[in-house]
Amino acid sequence: MKREYHNWYSPNLERDMELLIFGHSGAKVLFFPPRMGRFYDYENWKVIHALEEKINNGELQVYCLDSIDLETFYNNYDHPGHRIYRHNQYENYILSEVIPLMEVLNENPNIISAGCSLGAYHAVNIAMRHPSVFCKVVGMSGRYDLTVSKGYFNDLLDGYHNEYVYFNMPNQYLKNINCKTLISEIKKLDIILAIGKEDLFLESNYHLKNIFDEKNIQYQFYEWDGEAHKAKYWRKMVQIYI
Repeated sequence: MKREYHNWYSPNLERDMELLIFGHSGAKVLFFPPRMGRFYDYENWKVIHALEEKINNGELQVYCLDSIDLETFYNNYDHPGHRIYRHNQYENYILSEVIPLMEVLNENPNIISAGCSLGAYHAVNIAMRHPSVFCKVVGMSGRYDLTVSKGYFNDLLDGYHNEYVYFNMPNQYLKNINCKTLISEIKKLDIILAIGKEDLFLESNYHLKNIFDEKNIQYQFYEWDGEAHKAKYWRKMVQIYI
């Protein structure tokens, strides 16, 4: 399996950023790591190994991203306004630096946005905000409004709310979208959500599911037994859904 390591100074983030690329051709997978995860986690957890056959066959080329969650949603030292601002800089890094790299390395026009846990939030959020960039989105064990507390998962913005927060929480902004062009683009996406029946984020997934129903947006929704919020489950999920 072809493996490449990339590292460059990001002008959007004003810091070095790293990523790993697996494969040589096929649909490009923009793979967001889980909560506070790193670009090498999916490789270390054998999630990439679970996709090895598709990667070696040239069906998929996987781009494992690094996170800056400790500078955004899990940064307890800065004001929440700065956290969401930093998150928007991260999105700009993806759109203006990573995706152009993908286009240079692989001419396949299809880009899949995918992620697990907080990575599922990133994957779904960027795909809903920029649907024309993607052909498919896969959210596994995701949470789609980070301002809603559930169990031991707190509101990651400490009650703070502004338009930038609103437009980055799918369960908030999607229900109020009236732009026919944007809705039409979202409807073109192959949308897959997978969540454990005992996962604390199950309610968040149902909220998003209901919004899709109200907007007549087609999707696939899968419930797994138990919590299913660990790498051993994600290894199985990626084989089925990506």
